[in-house]
Amino acid sequence: MGLTKSDLFSATQNELAAIAKVLAHPARVAIIQYLLKSNTCINGHLVDELGLAQATISQHLKELKNSGIIQGTIEGVTVSYCINPGRWEEIKGIFNTLFESYPSPDPNCGPNC
Repeated sequence: MGLTKSDLFSATQNELAAIAKVLAHPARVAIIQYLLKSNTCINGHLVDELGLAQATISQHLKELKNSGIIQGTIEGVTVSYCINPGRWEEIKGIFNTLFESYPSPDPNCGPNC
């Protein structure tokens, strides 16, 4: 069986791309920002906060949960979501490693470098 395109890249590169894909939607960024601010929430609160339909919010929550960025607990008929702290630290480390790999800019390098 042949290689898939993802096999051409390291596990870290594939992981970073997968995380970036999940974060690439502004509604998901808004959900994460809300969760960071409130430290927990119920799906209905997000509908009020973001002004999106319940079904739309649910789809975005599903993507965030599948990536491990958020976790949810069932409380009766509602689900309360929060940031998954372990996964958050992993993601932070992956992005920090990428951003910190940039060396100090060359002062002789112009705008076309």
